[in-house]
Amino acid sequence: MGTGAAPPTSMAVDGSTNGYAAAAVTVSSAGEQKQLDAGALFVLKSKGSWLHCGYHLTTSIVAPALLSLPFAFASLGWAPGVLFLVIGAAVTFYSYNLLSLVLEHHAQLGRRQLRFRDMAHDILGPRWGRFYIGPIQFSVCFGAVIGAALLGGQSMKSIYLIARPDGMMKLYEFVVIFGAFMLILAQIPSFHSLRHINLISLMLCLAYSACATAGSIHAGHSSTAPPRDYSLPSDSQDRVFGVFNAIAIVATTFGNGIIPEIQATAAPPVTGKMFKGLCLCYTIVVMTFFSVAISGYWAFGNRAQGSITANFILQDGSVLVPKWFLMMTNVFVLLQLAAVGVVYLQPTNEVLEGLFADPTKDQYSSRNVVPRLIFRSLSIVIATLIAAMLPFFGDLNAVIGAFGFLPLDFTVPSVLYNITFKPSRRSFIFWLNAAIAAVFSLLAVLGSISAVRQVILDAKTYKLFADI
Repeated sequence: MGTGAAPPTSMAVDGSTNGYAAAAVTVSSAGEQKQLDAGALFVLKSKGSWLHCGYHLTTSIVAPALLSLPFAFASLGWAPGVLFLVIGAAVTFYSYNLLSLVLEHHAQLGRRQLRFRDMAHDILGPRWGRFYIGPIQFSVCFGAVIGAALLGGQSMKSIYLIARPDGMMKLYEFVVIFGAFMLILAQIPSFHSLRHINLISLMLCLAYSACATAGSIHAGHSSTAPPRDYSLPSDSQDRVFGVFNAIAIVATTFGNGIIPEIQATAAPPVTGKMFKGLCLCYTIVVMTFFSVAISGYWAFGNRAQGSITANFILQDGSVLVPKWFLMMTNVFVLLQLAAVGVVYLQPTNEVLEGLFADPTKDQYSSRNVVPRLIFRSLSIVIATLIAAMLPFFGDLNAVIGAFGFLPLDFTVPSVLYNITFKPSRRSFIFWLNAAIAAVFSLLAVLGSISAVRQVILDAKTYKLFADI
């Protein structure tokens, strides 16, 4: 990716967004003043502390997707499963710090970058930002919004069926209900305004991870639990593709894709704030990812399902944990999904504000409030409609994750760091970054192939508005 890269340009934006048009300027290296667009000015307000960055990071990374980690272990086995989980944590923590250092470097030069595509524009060249980083980030983030709407509907349906086993409501009805809830939260004006919601989200992820771990341990000791089998698929082709699919699941679970936008919420000076936020986030990551993955795989082996909570319900309708416990776990998941969906909506909000808002007017003037209400609502309606129509979107999201999260979170940071700081080709850090970029580029290709193969295999079961 580094070949043919353009040197850093002077197109950048300042992080101070407390004022409006008068403050919406930055000084480029040529001394020219440029005005911030409404997306940067209104959505990416730079007012937060390192704690707020930690809350945003935790919500974007420690999401209900972690409940699928035992399923990934089922294709990897014990030792490779734990190994890839450790590698995923170490490499993403390292990569996110690389991105933060690059952002801090450009901020110190007076060219603070608030968006991922700004970084690509400045460091790799305008085409990289417009035709690669921007579209991939948008696809990944809006895909996460659709996935949150779908998983929220599934959680609501699970709660409904626990309370009313003979209930007749369909999945798409619950998706619509959850979408309406997300539509309300989507009107929160800026990323920084989500800090209190994301603190609650942090506590919710700890709660449902503790429930999943405790439930797995309880189920594992239950006399009615299915026998545990840790064997891998006997067919070599299925085993190979299963491994690549599992690696893509692990990588996507650690995925973020919005590190620059999160760092943009920090008040200047930004130096060191993201590192502290990442330390907070990865403390939560270690507490949740490893406990859920290990306990879930221990309890259910290769029978682990896409979400470990589904294993708590047997085929005959009986449950391995108390019903109130299962309902409580689903409520925690449901509530955090709303926060996750709104966090990943922020890049879309920023683009919409940039297109339709007027930065010379007050953020809460009717000129800006009306289009904000219309277009944010429309984006949630579209996401909800897709989630309701395509309840198998998880398969498609695996393709998006492999094609998007792996490059954005594993490959691109190393490339941006090497181009920005130009470490010696004899240095360890240069070759470490080059190795990470090369290995995870290959894994992105293999993961994408495996995810597409799974879509093809499952295509015969696809049905619009299916009740699954």
